[in-house]
Amino acid sequence: MHVGYALSSEEHTSHALVDHAAAAEEAGFEFALISDHFHPWIDAQGESPFVWTVLGAIAERTETLRIGTGVTCPLIRIHPAVVAQAAATTASLFDGRFFLGVGTGENLNEHITGKRWPPAGLRREMLAEAVHVMRALWDGSQVNHRGRHYTVENARLYTLPDEPIEVVVAAGGPDAAALAAEIGDGIVSTAPDSEVLQSYSDAGGTGPRFGQVTLCWDESEETARETAFRVWPNAGLKGPLSQELAVPSHFEESIAMLTEQDIAEVIPCGPDPERHLEAIRRFAEAGFDHIYLHQVGPDQQGFLRFYETALATELRGLEPLAKVGARGHAQS
Repeated sequence: MHVGYALSSEEHTSHALVDHAAAAEEAGFEFALISDHFHPWIDAQGESPFVWTVLGAIAERTETLRIGTGVTCPLIRIHPAVVAQAAATTASLFDGRFFLGVGTGENLNEHITGKRWPPAGLRREMLAEAVHVMRALWDGSQVNHRGRHYTVENARLYTLPDEPIEVVVAAGGPDAAALAAEIGDGIVSTAPDSEVLQSYSDAGGTGPRFGQVTLCWDESEETARETAFRVWPNAGLKGPLSQELAVPSHFEESIAMLTEQDIAEVIPCGPDPERHLEAIRRFAEAGFDHIYLHQVGPDQQGFLRFYETALATELRGLEPLAKVGARGHAQS
């Protein structure tokens, strides 16, 4: 099992994210994913810096930590040709330690330029074309592309990394998982859903499987529950709401119906290592081989100490308990 760390751009300042990346490397994490948003989900989260600037600073502060975006939407807010240049420059700075996570995005971030928010099927089609455009530009040749969704005229990237950029595709359902297998080098998800990984495998996907585990450590369970409810209540929203709501105030109205107990049921809270390990094991049992931990709230240093003393040894010995293979079968 490969163990990583989540850099939550919605909760922390630019300087703090750089510090957290360096601290995560020192604590022994192998990789990190950093979120790429224009808005936080709710005002209480309070931040949302431009991820590409932060990544440049992280590249200079770290030496071994692999890092990817978790995830970038190269569809509407930013043209895929611009994302291709940003990713190529970032990969050059990281000397082989960068990968690009992509997804079909959320209305919360993509509506800001006034363009229409497309339905999910159309966004998947756009993502496939966007990744095609980016890979063409990463080849270093001059690109002319006139597709259904994007036009690129006489474009060539001159700053390129030595190695190809790996693309990891976000998936929350079977159609997105099949797309990840078709256009990506790996898959990322936020739920321990073995059926998503089965769809990925059935479509020919063989790359790394990244799973984000959200938790909230504190020495006091009561404080952890309060923090999770105050900072990350969006974890309690079900269905397509997180993709469809347009502004933080809409999320705040939607979460008004949730209680602290609702959030504690989906985010393990408190000082008990076993509670957090139980949530992590569910991802391993589903077949994820790269698990990264999202600590909710400001006390990242406390969590990193907790990780080193109470979680690291157990997680380093953890293996995915289900390697998804042929339909209906799990391979050990």
